[in-house]
Amino acid sequence: MWRKGNKRFGGGGEPAAKRRAAGDDGPSESAGDDIVVAQISKNRRVAVRTWNGKVVVDIREFYEKDGKTLPGRKGIQLPMDQWKILRDNIKAIDDAIKENA
Repeated sequence: MWRKGNKRFGGGGEPAAKRRAAGDDGPSESAGDDIVVAQISKNRRVAVRTWNGKVVVDIREFYEKDGKTLPGRKGIQLPMDQWKILRDNIKAIDDAIKENA
């Protein structure tokens, strides 16, 4: 009986995370329009990109597979309104870090 539900929801025998990683979830976002602003560490980058027609700041971990560097699931994508709030509060964040260090 569980097989019926599995087919109905596109189960295909694999967990959803595996299907997404394999690219079966639909068209992937091309990395060609990214502007890498900073390489935070070996596997973390800050990039500005257009996603769904909107400019976003993307802070993300990357991994290597078959000689290609690919974006991972760990990260955050901030739309411009949230980016501006974060940017405007950098001094307060720095002050809080100094107090707690």
